[in-house]
Parts: sequence; structure tokens; C-alpha cells
Amino acid sequence: MQPPRRLGPTTGRGVVTSVTLGVLVLGAGTGCSGAPRIDDVDLSERDRAACEALVADLPDTLAGQERRDVEPAGALGAAWGDPAYVLSCGVERPDDYEPTAECSVIAGVGWYVTPDQLTDISETATPVALTLDPLVELTVPADYRTEGIDRALADLAPALKEHLREGLPCL
Repeated sequence: MQPPRRLGPTTGRGVVTSVTLGVLVLGAGTGCSGAPRIDDVDLSERDRAACEALVADLPDTLAGQERRDVEPAGALGAAWGDPAYVLSCGVERPDDYEPTAECSVIAGVGWYVTPDQLTDISETATPVALTLDPLVELTVPADYRTEGIDRALADLAPALKEHLREGLPCL
């Protein structure tokens, strides 16, 4: 059995985003002072209710960063800090997902990162909580890669596990 992969830095390894998985998050990770924008997604009534309950129950701080407003105010997501960690609920399944995909399990949640995202900690990262449904992604600005990514994902785990159902499998 292989040990779980860490998403934080280990000898030059980290998570890099190359794709915004179905939901465009504008203003996230740019250091801008405006509220990050989270685009609305088309979800079933069940998934929308789960996302709304999750967003209402997310923590006030994430990896030491204070929660901040997002645009629009009722978006299915949240943000913390500046530059902002941005959580989006109801994202699409990653294009390259296969049932044999590997996950980094942090506090009981399997986070999927595409293989090409594991090389450059100087870039923004977007792990997807693949083992829960509806799918959730967290945009992690490069500023937080060395100290905050694993902590942020662990901080989210209790709310995610409470409000979301079992999702896709990963190893």
C-alpha cells in the first residue's frame, strides 16, 4: 500500500492548476481587493440544497485566513484571505478522471489533483474533493502553497463530510 500523497510541498513537488474545472473563478488568487466571483452552475435541486447547506456551514477562518464576501452574495462557494482561497461547490468531474485515479486523503476526504498539477508550487492549485458529491474544488493561491494547502483542506473536511454524500472512488 502506498502512503497518501501530500498536496503541500515535498522536495520540489506541489500542486499546480492548469484547468479551472468547469467553474470560472474570477479574481481568485490575484491579490485584488474586490470580492472573488463564483459563477452559478446548473445543479439538480438535491445538489443545490447540499451546496447551500455546505456554504452556510463553512468555517469563518481557513488556514488562518478570514472569510470574505464573494460575488454574487448567494454564490455556491466561499472565499478566505487576500489573495483568496476560493471554494466552489457543484463543479464538473475532471476530464481525465478514471476509477483508478489517485487521491490525497486529508482528514477523510480524497482530494484529486491531475498529474500535471504536481510539479510547481509557485503556481495556483485547484484540488477537487473527488470522493464527495456534489464535487467541490478549492482554488489555492501560490502564496499559500508552502504553508496552507494541507491545513486548508483539513479545515474544510468536517463541513464537507457533514453536508455532501459519497462521491467518486479514487485510490
